[in-house]
Amino acid sequence: MADPVRMCVGCRAHAPKKELIRIVRTPDGQIVADAKGKTPGRGAYICRKAECLQKARKNRALERMLAASISPETYDALEAAVTEEHG
Repeated sequence: MADPVRMCVGCRAHAPKKELIRIVRTPDGQIVADAKGKTPGRGAYICRKAECLQKARKNRALERMLAASISPETYDALEAAVTEEHG
C-alpha cells in the first residue's frame, strides 16, 4: 500500500506524509508542530524546510488552513521545530 500524500502549504508541492511536518491547532486553540502525526485537532502539512514555513507565513496559508490567527512567537517556535527536525 502506498504512503498517503499531502500538500505543503508553503510551496504547494505534494510529498508522502512521512516527509512532511504536521502543524496542528489543538482543540484548546494552541498551534504546535506534531512530530508523531497523532495529535488531535485540525492539521496542515509543511515541508521540512524553513523557506516553506516562511512562504506559508508570508501568504498566511497556515492561518487559513488552521482557521486561527498565529502569533509571531508561535511562528518562531514552529520555525525552531522545523529547523530542528531538518537538522
